[in-house]
Amino acid sequence: MMDAGARRFLYQQILWLGIYFAISIVVTIFIDFPYSLMVLLPIIFGMAYYRRYRFMKQIGQQGSLFGNPFGEKEGSINYYCINCGAKHNKISCPKCGSKMKKAGF
Repeated sequence: MMDAGARRFLYQQILWLGIYFAISIVVTIFIDFPYSLMVLLPIIFGMAYYRRYRFMKQIGQQGSLFGNPFGEKEGSINYYCINCGAKHNKISCPKCGSKMKKAGF
């Protein structure tokens, strides 16, 4: 038995697989081999880009489709003061002087 989320995921994967397969069959029927490959590759990459864009939009990410989803430099860690909540990368908080901090992105 699968739960509803897994069933929906499987349905979506099979649906997109069928769409890719149908498009490739139609293109290969009407266009000869070397040219059909040149037509299919941009279509498949474009559809994959669109799927990724829709997924990122559904989960609420505003970042780049190919870059870091947090929108910051790779490996940059920001520190937040536990006392006042100020964002800083210093040893002690510039606002309140507290040395207690937590790490975040």
